[in-house]
Amino acid sequence: MTERRVVVTGIGTINPLGNNIEEYFSNLEKGVSGAAPITHFDAEKFKTKFACEVKNYDSNLYFDRKEVRKYDLFTQYALIAATQAVEDSALDLEAVDKEQVGVIWSSGIGGIKSFFDECLGWAAGDGTPRFSPFFIPRMISDIAAGFISMKYGFMGPNYCTVSACASSNHGMIAAFDAIRYGKADVMVAGGSEAAVNEPSVGGFNSMQALSTRNDDPQHASRPFDKDRDGFVIGEGAGALIFEEYEHAKARGAKIYCEIIGGGASADAYHFTAPHPEGKGAMKSMRDAIKDAGIKPEDIDYINVHGTSTPVGDISEAKAIKEVFGDHAFELNISSTKSMTGHLLGAAGAVESIASILAIKNGIVPPTINHEEGDNDENIDYNLNFTFNKAQKREVNVALSNTFGFGGHNACVIFKKYAE
Repeated sequence: MTERRVVVTGIGTINPLGNNIEEYFSNLEKGVSGAAPITHFDAEKFKTKFACEVKNYDSNLYFDRKEVRKYDLFTQYALIAATQAVEDSALDLEAVDKEQVGVIWSSGIGGIKSFFDECLGWAAGDGTPRFSPFFIPRMISDIAAGFISMKYGFMGPNYCTVSACASSNHGMIAAFDAIRYGKADVMVAGGSEAAVNEPSVGGFNSMQALSTRNDDPQHASRPFDKDRDGFVIGEGAGALIFEEYEHAKARGAKIYCEIIGGGASADAYHFTAPHPEGKGAMKSMRDAIKDAGIKPEDIDYINVHGTSTPVGDISEAKAIKEVFGDHAFELNISSTKSMTGHLLGAAGAVESIASILAIKNGIVPPTINHEEGDNDENIDYNLNFTFNKAQKREVNVALSNTFGFGGHNACVIFKKYAE
């Protein structure tokens, strides 16, 4: 069959920079850090005492008190972002064929807090099994996709993707394919994570993956800076409505942009470390470009994985130079993780929204916290990392990279909409 065009007609988010799209973009543009001391639990004895948390969150503003008992925090974030995106898309929920609307949602570790709390409760007892009937449904990663479909009656393809930090991009590629190959007309895609809790922070700390810059949290996430010492954990969700082009046009939908390609690969190298030469990253970028039917020179902006880890930032910069050649120096490159922190399974969705807003507004968000002269000898600073200040630029095509533990790599490409 002929491949169908797929456009983005709705977006929504709740993340450390804002509880809606307007707040998020405003703080991205201003270069605001979302990092602060942890409030979700007492982190006094932890190596890392700060994170990028969602601000001013009150579940009672969004959910009935009885209803919220069924939801882990990652599901709450998922429902909030998805609701924003569905409303933003202005889909007529009475007229749309709900059998042709699906949901593919992503999360790296799902309801880990629910799992932790239930195990703590059991361990504190005498061994008698007393577990909540909501325990398993709260914990499993697929449940967010299920609850989104139940809220709206969407009966199309429905599942979750789990590939650590690449989860959302894999989910978006799957949603894109579902529409372009005729299995759905509309898809809700995105990801959520709620990992600012004891087992997540403690676990990443034990791997020495997190920054320990406790005296200066706001400057801890510093991708491509010589003094980077690990990522800053974040939380939240991003949601996107993908829609078949003719379907969107027929209902007069607002169109943000077009999704034109996706690529995925494996490093096949190490269970947590990226390939030092960025071989898997190169393949996923090249495959996304090939899938989009464009040339590397057509890309204007890359929202990089850029986690602020000692090894990862070097290998990604190398991979970009290898894939783009001389054009690498014409690109704008930025890591919005310098502001949001690392949202793990939700990172791809939240960063794709940043890429879409760069296309829409002609403003590339910055990579904050790089200090003048604080250069790593293994990184080429002739690349334009958009350090510290947003840059105005026409962005026609944007690439968003995500690379996850297990060697999972996934990239998506968005293009300015033109009939």
